Amino acid sequence: MATATAITHIASLVTNDPSLASAVGASAEGATPATGPLGPIRDATVVIEGDRIAWVGETSKAPATDNRIDAAGRAVIPGFVDSHSHVVFAGDRTEEFNARMSGREYTAGGIRTTVAATRAASNNVLHANAGRYVHEALRQGTTTLEIKSGYGLTVEDEARTLGIAAAHTDEVTYLGAHIVAPEFAGDPAAYVDLVTGPMLDACAPYARWIDVFCEKGAFDGDQARAVLTAGAARGLTPRVHANQLSYGPGVQLAVELGAASADHCTHLTDADVDALANGDTVATLLPGAEFSTRAQYPDARRLLDAGATVALSPDCNPGSSFTSSMAFCIAVAVREMGMTPDEAVWSATAGGAAALRRTDVGRITPGARADLVLLDAPSHVHLAYRPGVPLAAAVWRRGELVPDPV
Repeated sequence: MATATAITHIASLVTNDPSLASAVGASAEGATPATGPLGPIRDATVVIEGDRIAWVGETSKAPATDNRIDAAGRAVIPGFVDSHSHVVFAGDRTEEFNARMSGREYTAGGIRTTVAATRAASNNVLHANAGRYVHEALRQGTTTLEIKSGYGLTVEDEARTLGIAAAHTDEVTYLGAHIVAPEFAGDPAAYVDLVTGPMLDACAPYARWIDVFCEKGAFDGDQARAVLTAGAARGLTPRVHANQLSYGPGVQLAVELGAASADHCTHLTDADVDALANGDTVATLLPGAEFSTRAQYPDARRLLDAGATVALSPDCNPGSSFTSSMAFCIAVAVREMGMTPDEAVWSATAGGAAALRRTDVGRITPGARADLVLLDAPSHVHLAYRPGVPLAAAVWRRGELVPDPV
């Protein structure tokens, strides 16, 4: 392995592969037993070759390499996988946030403010804004990031924002059905026709996914079904903004249509929980939205106990969750949503990968993409234990060390 790099003497390595855990790994600070999902290894080494993980195991058994980096008793985790973001936008909604924190109830209508600013912005401005937030997330350890459209709501603006998203990630989502465009306020059926017709034609070449905000004030169940089935007919896999502000049909529709994820999942009936537990749709929880709107947090414990797969995401957007910090979401999920630190870290890595139907990210195993984060801490538990502290000492993405972590 002459061209390989070894990161050695890792106090606690989170692999997300239980088969790699050893009896030594099981005793690492804060680690789950060897049968748990994190697959921890203590005093571990990771060998990177090119853009892939070549070897993982105990440092005493590591192969020789030309390049060695001493982790000096710190922890390493997989790069975070953020499966839900809205970072292609222009404008600022500080006044809306300030008013909401002063007692105004949050509704979906605030999106229109960002739509107006985004339509007016040049491509250069939108590229620069998106790049800023992508890099901001990367420096904090997010090495895979999904990006949605949804702030254009015209054929031209949705297509151009998706083109900008595609310049920053492979995980691009068409969200023309974010809200009904202002020009169609009196005729939402005509807007659905636009979203499923000319707009879809223009946007499908850029996207892997199609999403819809199934919620009061946005799109009802029948409208959401029309959007998602049209997208699926064009080869786009569904995702759903589901059950954020109220109970509704979003989760059931997501599971029925085989959506990769149902996102938000704040207001769930027992039937919704059962559907998620018995289907392949990941429940993606977005605690930044509840934090920033003073709303009820989703009950992660209820979903996990039922057997549902859970992912975490910051939901970075200018209106309801203007954060790119996955570490913040881990801390909130542990404090407010009933998750253990192990569950939250898994959901922020392997859970996000499941929500994107990826097996090459969200884990540190031979053959996986070399995306990993060196924490300035002896254990991944510190992500919840030390909220608000920038713990990313170094970040590797595709085997390359990212300049200037936080």
